[in-house]
Amino acid sequence: MKNKTIAAWLAFVGGPFGLHRFYLQGMGDQLGWLLPLPTALGLYGLERMQQNGLDDLWSWLLIPLLGFTIAGCALTAIVYGLMTPEKWNARFNPSAPLDAAPGHTNWLTIGAIALALLVGTTVLLSSIVYSFQHYFEYQVEEAQISSQ
Repeated sequence: MKNKTIAAWLAFVGGPFGLHRFYLQGMGDQLGWLLPLPTALGLYGLERMQQNGLDDLWSWLLIPLLGFTIAGCALTAIVYGLMTPEKWNARFNPSAPLDAAPGHTNWLTIGAIALALLVGTTVLLSSIVYSFQHYFEYQVEEAQISSQ
């Protein structure tokens, strides 16, 4: 039986690596295998930024991939945590009764929801700000070069 609390924590902590997908859908889940790709690209962007500085074009294109992946997985944790027991068990435990214990919400589930909301929102807004700041700085530099 798939436990809602475990799935919410896996989505929050290990979501960028697809752990929640493997827990719920099995090792054959294609999206679970694809989730590490934007995570790895974002980490590569962070590495490029450390090596080449903040002005590196590729780093400011790649880093938000990591942030958006983390934010998306945090949102998934929130959705799992807020799902009703009946809906959870019907979707992930179809052979169990609709009010089975694995679909119930407890304090650990609420902790996953609260942390996912806090971290996910922070990471999402930081990624958006980082992207827009570097995009507009790049546009200003291009305008200065073309006016000379």
